[in-house]
Amino acid sequence: MECVFGFVGNGFAVVAADTSAVHSILVHKSNEDKIMVLDSHKLIAASGESGDRVQFTEYIQKNVALYQFRNGIPLTTAAAANFTRGELATALRKNPYFVNILLAGYDKETGPSLYYIDYIATLHKVDKGAFGYGSYFSLSMMDRHYHSGMTVEEAIDLVDKCIMEIRSRLVVAPPNFVIKIVDKDGAREYAWRESVKDAAVASA
Repeated sequence: MECVFGFVGNGFAVVAADTSAVHSILVHKSNEDKIMVLDSHKLIAASGESGDRVQFTEYIQKNVALYQFRNGIPLTTAAAANFTRGELATALRKNPYFVNILLAGYDKETGPSLYYIDYIATLHKVDKGAFGYGSYFSLSMMDRHYHSGMTVEEAIDLVDKCIMEIRSRLVVAPPNFVIKIVDKDGAREYAWRESVKDAAVASA
């Protein structure tokens, strides 16, 4: 029951994701961070098969870092999104990754942006987007309350509205969420919304 969503505000982009690692009817952990910091000004939020998600996002992260190391300049958010889309398209005809991605970034020239990339290598630049079962509720909440030029406070309030809607309406709702923001000051973790904490394992 994965939930990943995000949108663009006034000078920033915010993404949120559930933190449940689930297989079949089992919850393995409830503090799995599904939003990777791609570089200083980019975030990549992913949902899908856990192995594909981890392997593919790490592969993209290392290749973005390699490009910057070789050329001395970072990829723009649009270039990183197109590179990600190209790798998914290449894999689609060989050994496909079942992973859906929201890529958020901030560029000095163009400001904040958000890209929607699904597992069949569809790429769109969007103002708001979501993946997973939670998208049924978060997209409707964003349709109702989102507007361009939102402040950080308004954006976090909308994120909380989406999380509350998911928790109250989804049959098997994920309990915990992580929220991250990218703006002119860089990509960073903003907050966690936790209703369940992983119990510490007692030593034998």
